[in-house]
Amino acid sequence: MARFKKAVVVASTALALSMAPWSVTAAEESDEAPPALSGLQAEAAMGVERREKLIQEIIDSLFSFSELGFQEFETQAYMTELLEKEGFSVEQSVSGMPSGWWATWGSGKPVIALGSDVDGIPKASQMPGVAYRQPMVEGAPGHGEGHNSGHGVTVAAALAVKEIMERENLPGTLVIWPGIAEELVGAKSYYARDGRFEDVDAVLFTHVGRNLQTSWGGDRGTGLVSVQYQFNGVAAHGAGDPWRGKSALDAVELMNVGWNYKREHLRPLQRSHYVVVDGGDQPNVVPSKASVWYFIREITAKHILENFESLQEIAEGAAMMTGTTVERRIIGSAWPRHFNKVIAERMYHNIQAVGLPEWSNDDQAFALAVQELMEAENLDEEGLATKLSELQAPPEKPISGGSDDIGDVSWNVPTVTLRFPSNIPGTIGHNWSSAMAMATPIAHKGAAAGAKVLAATMMDLLTEPELLEEAWTYFEEEQLKDIEYVPFISDDDVPAIEKNKAIMMQYKEQLKPFYYDPSKYSTYLEQLGVNYPQLKP
Repeated sequence: MARFKKAVVVASTALALSMAPWSVTAAEESDEAPPALSGLQAEAAMGVERREKLIQEIIDSLFSFSELGFQEFETQAYMTELLEKEGFSVEQSVSGMPSGWWATWGSGKPVIALGSDVDGIPKASQMPGVAYRQPMVEGAPGHGEGHNSGHGVTVAAALAVKEIMERENLPGTLVIWPGIAEELVGAKSYYARDGRFEDVDAVLFTHVGRNLQTSWGGDRGTGLVSVQYQFNGVAAHGAGDPWRGKSALDAVELMNVGWNYKREHLRPLQRSHYVVVDGGDQPNVVPSKASVWYFIREITAKHILENFESLQEIAEGAAMMTGTTVERRIIGSAWPRHFNKVIAERMYHNIQAVGLPEWSNDDQAFALAVQELMEAENLDEEGLATKLSELQAPPEKPISGGSDDIGDVSWNVPTVTLRFPSNIPGTIGHNWSSAMAMATPIAHKGAAAGAKVLAATMMDLLTEPELLEEAWTYFEEEQLKDIEYVPFISDDDVPAIEKNKAIMMQYKEQLKPFYYDPSKYSTYLEQLGVNYPQLKP
């Protein structure tokens, strides 16, 4: 908080009143009507509306690239060219990641950083706008999480706010940055370790969702360490003289058996899983090399490290039992998330003011068809969301689940995540079904709603110094009261930029004919010849 107080420029009372960034109406207090955007907030939302075509083009373009983590080079080229044309200064290959970039515009305080992920999912290739399984390229990656949509939100909001800042001569710096390789939790801890957020006053992160929502606090989801172990043995003839060999694959299998027995004695909140990356070459050769890749998840940093230590001991034991040696490499890491209460409460106010998109009959028909295809159950409502979610406070009891390396960012600077309704409830995460809506009007409308919320919240932070002061007070006096952030990675660890390289080399030429060309087609669905909503083959 002190750091921000020293740098903030306080507007005059007259200017602050003229901007009227938000107001609580009598109707809001009585719950008779939702709040409304006013002043520069409303103007920023209108600026987003003028950029809805840009939102659609960004979303459709990134969807068409279908890139996996650490290989997001088409995405990088597209985004950096766009931002440079809009006056942003762009740095590429940040924190040792060739596909990374960092874009800044403006000067002075406050510094507001807008982030969103960009990578896809293996084997999730799917034609958008059709309510049946149809890969664009069989076996290829695709956006089965929806990460192609987030920077439609950040860019439209930033440009709308930038336009107002220039006219009103408002001080402040805007940053737009990508979550490289989020599916490998591979980047954000490196950004944090390298000091990327040292001068940032607030991070507004965005992620695709099924409703328009935000949350504060922790105890929801997990953090993790992603680590790969390689065992090194001695090759030998599998039938002629196997006793002369030392099997690295035996070590991998013994390690997996040991960890699976260990699970019985771990807390119920843990989640852990693995894949065998290399199991040898052929059966008649004792494998001299084999490797296994683990995700070790838990609710708290303390328990993550405890489980990681146990995993390391099991790996060393497996090496001893087989006469092999073992080495490890950190692939990625994520601290458990903790989001800022002050900013989340203001963002939720703006969520109420913006509201959910007006879905068309076609949108709802498509959503219902997809839900039927996926046999979706236990939905809050069928079709697309028409009722806003509540502001999510910390649960009474911790809830296990997925991880996101935005957690590392949230322990360095006041941070919130805005989820926007660009996907269909009832689809499966990390699955081709979650790609079906991600280049359709559903994705475009959900992102536009999210961008309005983001732009309004940015205007609040730019024009109300006390809001950031309160956010930093919560961050320093509540969030950091009993916890010190120390990254799970060391100064010697480097990003695993070789991951997914072979996969993208295999499919890139097959995917290129599907790249979106907005100069020829108004939408990606038009380019693909999809008659949305296409419910049957």
